[in-house]
Amino acid sequence: MPPDCLVTETGLAATISMMGTPEKPTPSPQGLALTYLRSAFNWSKARLAHALGLRDAALLSVYERGMKSLTREQLDSLVEPLGQPPEAVDVLLFAHGLIFPEPQAEAPSPVALSPEEHRMANRAAMAAGWTAGQIAARDLRAELVRRWKQEKVETARREAEELFQGLMVATPRERSALVEAFPDYWHWALAVRLCEVSVKRGAHKAGEALEFAELALSIAERVPGEKSWCSRLTGYCWAHIANARRVSNDYAGADEAFARAWGFWQAGDGSGADLLAEWVLPSMEASLRRAQRRLPEALQLLERARNSQGGSSSTALAYLLLQKENIFIQMGYIEGALAALAEAAPFVEASGDPRKIFALRFNMVDNLCRLKRYSEAEQLLPQICELAIAQANDLDLIRSSWLAAKVAAGQGRIEEAIAGLEQVSRDFTNRQLSYSAALSSLDLAVLRLQVGCTAEVKRLAVAMGWIFKAQGIHQEALAALKLFCDAALQESATEELARRVMAEI
Repeated sequence: MPPDCLVTETGLAATISMMGTPEKPTPSPQGLALTYLRSAFNWSKARLAHALGLRDAALLSVYERGMKSLTREQLDSLVEPLGQPPEAVDVLLFAHGLIFPEPQAEAPSPVALSPEEHRMANRAAMAAGWTAGQIAARDLRAELVRRWKQEKVETARREAEELFQGLMVATPRERSALVEAFPDYWHWALAVRLCEVSVKRGAHKAGEALEFAELALSIAERVPGEKSWCSRLTGYCWAHIANARRVSNDYAGADEAFARAWGFWQAGDGSGADLLAEWVLPSMEASLRRAQRRLPEALQLLERARNSQGGSSSTALAYLLLQKENIFIQMGYIEGALAALAEAAPFVEASGDPRKIFALRFNMVDNLCRLKRYSEAEQLLPQICELAIAQANDLDLIRSSWLAAKVAAGQGRIEEAIAGLEQVSRDFTNRQLSYSAALSSLDLAVLRLQVGCTAEVKRLAVAMGWIFKAQGIHQEALAALKLFCDAALQESATEELARRVMAEI
């Protein structure tokens, strides 16, 4: 049966007879919209009539030819079988209004516009209105797509967090078994979450970093979905395995893992660009090359990361520039390190993260000390102390005291510097922080040697004995540290030797 809002077929002939048939009927905007949508989908009038339950297409002809007015409600009913939303009709009616604007009555006037001038105004309005409409529609669509995709990402991350918390109450062996047995854990966002945990654990627990990266890979290899996307996710997880191996000083294993990572990543080219930041891979590989002392390659990889997808974001730039600073320090290019920090500063400051801001300013002062620009360094010290106090972080307070002692030493206040470094060295030792304890003790040794206290340096070398049994310093640095301690025990250590060992560590 036809929709109630349409003219019935029974009264169609009478309707036409009563209204008369104009020689050239003018289709209404609604009739033109009906014709356009029907033709655009290659539907004949007979097919549409059949879909509407009409006996024939006569009624449709009446509407399309303009022999009968067509309301918006009737038009929506007629185009419903075509599967188009009402918005499609809105666009067509809008376009018709631009092309055929309502005539504007104008009173006689010496400045009245001619018909041609009215046509020119109509054309200009049509072009401007259509352009504005296109821009608005494009921008709205892009914003809706972005927003809806972001909502799906956030939902996926919430689901992944719930799954992650469930895994965290299990043992490592149980986690692997759960992932293998239950498809609920085959979730892309869970794999990404485990990669994030791997990076964080890598700072202190290399074994756990590798465990979480391998669990992420186990999930990635089971994630359902389009092949290229799964390949890219697998490559992303392999990169985190490489990073975990690098943290464990397994450089050969890290090289092998990066080869796999890039193979899978490139096989999935173009997939998941908005979910997996490509810059992470060259950034992690740069850390490996830095550890291998292949510093020029590391810098090239950082440049590649910066030019990769996501590498120009403020978060990425801050991280990459801090990596660059570290490499420049290893190269002995302190001016370059300071310049990298200056470039990173706006991005780090904009993040509002007090930890990152503290690290940035701490490194700036440390590099100023390396360049013997102690007056500039002293001006920044109060900011660092304020940040450390605000965060109530004991380690940051100790590090702030360490910098203050370096500045004091650089400005000739040796007794003040020695007293500060003695306390700093004790604090790091009490916390069993081998790396920081070794460096602060060597700073103290340099000052002791400057004032000729070789006996004090000998006692300091004895106190550093525990460091050789601790973790956190690579073998080459430990060998250099042992060389210094042996010399100190024989009271033959020199400032130059102490500085060389610091550079190695």
